[in-house]
Amino acid sequence: MWALVEDNAVTKVFTRPKALTLGDNQYPANIFSLWSSSELEAIGIYEVVIDNTNLKNQEYYINTNQTFDFADGTVTASYGTATAKNLDDTLYTADDEAENANNVEGTVAAYGLKHNHKQVINSQAAGSLQPTDWMVVRAAEGGTAVPSSITTSRAAVRTKANEMCTAIDDASDMDALIALYEYTNTGTEESPVFTRPLGEFPEVS
Repeated sequence: MWALVEDNAVTKVFTRPKALTLGDNQYPANIFSLWSSSELEAIGIYEVVIDNTNLKNQEYYINTNQTFDFADGTVTASYGTATAKNLDDTLYTADDEAENANNVEGTVAAYGLKHNHKQVINSQAAGSLQPTDWMVVRAAEGGTAVPSSITTSRAAVRTKANEMCTAIDDASDMDALIALYEYTNTGTEESPVFTRPLGEFPEVS
C-alpha cells in the first residue's frame, strides 16, 4: 500500500500499483515495483506502514476504518478504538414497536455473540451425532437396538454441548468469552497437550 503526500498531508491512497498523473507528469504503474523508495518519495509516493495496535479480532469487535497520517517522513495507517460487539441479544423497545407494529417489544431485534456461539456449538454437536442417527431411527422403528457404547457416547456429546453453552452464557464480558476458545499447552514442551477452557466434543463410537 502506498500513499500520495502533498503539502505534508496524505491526499490519496493506492492499495495496488496503478498509473497516475502528478502535475504535468504521467507515470506508469510499474514505478511502484521498479523505483526505489527514495525515487518514489521524491515525487510524493510513500510506502504505508501499518500500525495494528488497535486492530482486534473481527469476530468479536467492530474495527474502525484506517486513518492515514504523515509525520517524520513516514506514512502510517492506524485504527481507532475498536467497539466490542454485543454479547447479549438486543430486544425491541416500546418505541420500536410504536414505529413498527412488527417490532414487538421484548422480542429479539438482533442476536448477540452468545447466541451465535451457542448456535455453532449445537451445530457441531448435531454433526457429531449425525453419522449414528440412523441407528436411533432404526431402533425407534422396531429394528436392532442401538449399541450401548453408541448410546453412551451420544449422551456424552449432548452433555458436553450443554456444558459448553452454559460456559458461554456465563461469560461475564468479552474477554471471558474469548478466553473460552484460547488454547494453552497443559503438557510439556517435549509432549505438548493443547486444551481450551471450553473443552472438546467426545467422539461417538
